[in-house]
Amino acid sequence: MDKMDSLEEKLEEFKESYSKTKYSKATNKYLGILRAKIAEVKREIVEAGKRPKGSGFFVKKSGDATVALLGFPSAGKSSLLNLLANTKSKTASYAFTTTTIIPGMMVYNDAHIQVFDMPGIIEDAHKGIGGGRSVISALRVADLIIFVIDAENPRQMDLLMRELNALDIRVNKRRPGVSIVRLPGNASTTVELNRSGLPDEEVEAVLAEFRINNAVVKIGDRMGVDELISIVAGKALYMGGIIALNKIDRVARHEKLAKELSQRWGMDVVPISATKGTNIKRLREAVYKNLGIMKVYLSPDGKEMNPIILRTGTTVSGAARRLHTELMDVMKAGYVTGPSAKFERQRVGAAHVLKEGDKLTFIRGDA
Repeated sequence: MDKMDSLEEKLEEFKESYSKTKYSKATNKYLGILRAKIAEVKREIVEAGKRPKGSGFFVKKSGDATVALLGFPSAGKSSLLNLLANTKSKTASYAFTTTTIIPGMMVYNDAHIQVFDMPGIIEDAHKGIGGGRSVISALRVADLIIFVIDAENPRQMDLLMRELNALDIRVNKRRPGVSIVRLPGNASTTVELNRSGLPDEEVEAVLAEFRINNAVVKIGDRMGVDELISIVAGKALYMGGIIALNKIDRVARHEKLAKELSQRWGMDVVPISATKGTNIKRLREAVYKNLGIMKVYLSPDGKEMNPIILRTGTTVSGAARRLHTELMDVMKAGYVTGPSAKFERQRVGAAHVLKEGDKLTFIRGDA
């Protein structure tokens, strides 16, 4: 029996035990252990699954932010990359045209946004089928996913989200508040706060399964046991996403479809046609907004304006750190003109939060 068969057999045994155990307060802990074991075996199966030849995809980040185009074969990702980043990615009307990750650079509002055209994935990609596991894992370098969905087949979105969830990638969902503070020695684990909705016994069983036996644990948000397991295992990834509903020139009711997708998944949906160039400017705007970045002008002499791209909510000291750590050490305050200021050239402290379009002049500590 090879490793995969052994894991599959073990998974079936755990599932059978779980199905035969009646739920009660007395069995909470045992059920929690079984669910943790089931989740771990599933991950082992994924790890042992088929891999493409070679070492996978090497992705190097550059620019102010990175977005990834994710979709099924022939969804139109390559055509969209050509429009967004003015590249010449190979396109065709048949599947599997793109077999490597193709980078491009989109410039919008002075931000240099790296765009990756990912190879098309297929159903059960998380198991390694079609090299999908390497593709999805490469998404972890991205700051935002653009789901490229064929308007004639909106069910593609359901399948893509299922593949991502299987690899603990959760889109447009806030990371739950989970605090695990390990204690020295052989102290027992204490669940001080549990707002997960799971019984304490089940939480304790999950923690024990990952050998967390001496810690203070606080869970501030509701979640299922699978999400708790992925967080405790350190494999959970939370990232933003938007939907590019492509090929709308073939679907008359695309606006209604876009609204339905937005309501279901809680994402911005931009109806586009990559072949006709429809709504590409609107998509660029949505990418910039959902990346959570902003442009601030630096004015060393109070006149010359040099734009810098920062994360939304960055403070004056954060802007200094973005430029150089030594500047942060000598920077005392700043002059700000713009949306975050009450008046022109307002003197502000290091903790002042900047906004899109602000003009900032740093003030040194000896000034």
